[in-house]
Amino acid sequence: MSRKLWDRIALAVELYPCDMLFVHRDAEKQPLSKRNEEIRRAVAMARKNAMIPRYVPVIPVRMTEAWLLFDEMMIRLAAGNPSGTAKVTLPAHDRWDQAPDPKHVLHQALRDATEFQGRRLNRFQPTTEAKRLADLISDYSPLRQLTAFQELEQMVSRELPNLGIELGPASAR
Repeated sequence: MSRKLWDRIALAVELYPCDMLFVHRDAEKQPLSKRNEEIRRAVAMARKNAMIPRYVPVIPVRMTEAWLLFDEMMIRLAAGNPSGTAKVTLPAHDRWDQAPDPKHVLHQALRDATEFQGRRLNRFQPTTEAKRLADLISDYSPLRQLTAFQELEQMVSRELPNLGIELGPASAR
């Protein structure tokens, strides 16, 4: 299987036909402009061999997991222990996208929230529960203070009218 971004884009559209494609690349110390250009070139290459729809780059500063570090209650729910009282350490709101390893921070928060010990903790799968967490969160508005999230929201808002979807006054940003 090819690991080239343009091959993954073409395969994604083949397996999951869509009207708008979200292409994810973590910035990981690269300038946003460099990641945007990387995605633009990959989409152009993929379009040589496949019908690629409109796309929106998704470029978190570190990792997408950083965008899941804001709702302690949902972390407890994803961990299966919504009434738990164990301390769950999360970065302050102005540091969500600055954690050196957000995936580790999120996985540790999920482990702590379970309040499991021993074998039960060893069997706990934080990767699975992190995916569940993304499904559980219904309000991502706290992320609007992050520049990368603001840019994503603006790009989506610009592309939706091209698909015949108009944002109402309450949805417009």
